[in-house]
Amino acid sequence: MQLRFADKSEAALPLHLVEMSELDAWCETLDDAARTWVGAQGFSGAIGERVVLPGSDGQPLAAAVGYGTAAQRSRTRFVLAAGAASLPAGTYQIASGLPPEMAEQETLGWLLTGYVFDRYRDQTAPAARLVAPEGVDAAKIEILAEGEALTRDLINTPASDMGPDNLEEAARLLAEAHGAEIEVTTGDDLLDKNLPMIHTVGRAADRAPRLIDMRWGSTGPRLTLVGKGVCFDTGGLNLKPGASMGLMKKDMGGAATVLGLAQIIMALNLPIRLRVLVPAVENSVSGAAFRPQDILQSRKGLTVEINNTDAEGRLVLADALALADEDTPDMIVSMATLTGAARVAVGPDIAPFFTTDETVAGALAAAGETTADPCWRLPFHEAYEPLIEPGIADLDNAPKGGFGGAITAALFLRRFVTDTPSYTHFDIYGWQPQPAPARTKGGVMQGARALLATLPVALDL
Repeated sequence: MQLRFADKSEAALPLHLVEMSELDAWCETLDDAARTWVGAQGFSGAIGERVVLPGSDGQPLAAAVGYGTAAQRSRTRFVLAAGAASLPAGTYQIASGLPPEMAEQETLGWLLTGYVFDRYRDQTAPAARLVAPEGVDAAKIEILAEGEALTRDLINTPASDMGPDNLEEAARLLAEAHGAEIEVTTGDDLLDKNLPMIHTVGRAADRAPRLIDMRWGSTGPRLTLVGKGVCFDTGGLNLKPGASMGLMKKDMGGAATVLGLAQIIMALNLPIRLRVLVPAVENSVSGAAFRPQDILQSRKGLTVEINNTDAEGRLVLADALALADEDTPDMIVSMATLTGAARVAVGPDIAPFFTTDETVAGALAAAGETTADPCWRLPFHEAYEPLIEPGIADLDNAPKGGFGGAITAALFLRRFVTDTPSYTHFDIYGWQPQPAPARTKGGVMQGARALLATLPVALDL
């Protein structure tokens, strides 16, 4: 897997990005033989097209990829990657056509075309390599790509090899690599540490539930990331049908995303104090499984009536959020593959978020555009608060009716963050259903790059 730029000392072919409207003008810069060749290859400048220009000896002399039209680019992220994926092996250097404001985004997309998940089968990544253009922070872009690769690898790994213990191992390796401190509370010790809902959700599984707590940095504002680490979700006693269970290896996508983002933050050496909390469990079926109509005690002291054991992610997050809130950091962010309602609302390609911080809301929306990481704000709609209040307990984990499910889940989580001034929750999908430029089918990082770009504003860095 190649997620780095080529060395600038390597011999590189000039690469031109050609808009459809500029095709004729670009062809005028070529000699007669090259113009004839471009025409014979049917190159029109459309997104995804590429053409390699041969020299007189038949060896490649230069190449071009289509950059489409402005309308097409508005519908396609990582346009350069669409053409780069089909370029022949070699080293390339962009010679023309790349807008400076798109350089970081497009070159990140190129690196991400090099991602393959080859743990179980040999895979061949595209062989074309790129020399980093002048003016871009090549080291930062490589860090972004490597952080996303970590997230993808964790999500793509099936639960047979990515249970709570394996997720802990991944976190420990990350902490060791960056000099972070890590503490893990496992099994019945969760009860001793007053993390009862994490224990309850995970107690039916053979692999013990746990809370992973990682800290890094000694100065600067404090950011706490909380990631849902449900390594497999059967639905519990409210068992999912087979079709709904098929992708549940990705139900730890929130944990995978915060670990990937933590790797990026630490590798960039951002001037913050970072804490990462991951409640890692399997929601399994056994005689020890929690039941519908059970009432659970939470770390916060709030009681929760269980009306569906398949709404377990908010339970483990609630205890972790309560713990995070006790530390009163400057900002708490939770990330979770939490509700199908969020997918119905915005589809798989957009990361919906909720926030109590208006500054964060505006910055995230803008950053989603500049980082090719689209986000969309959904509301903490106060009028829906009664829906999560069942009467017999303080909270209901699965309100009846089915309307506004992403919002009621977010409202549930907000009840556990009462002292921290800025709380943001992402309800991500964490999965690319079909291959797209720079994104193979499978696990994908969502919301993290936009959040990273927001931190200077959110934390006054």
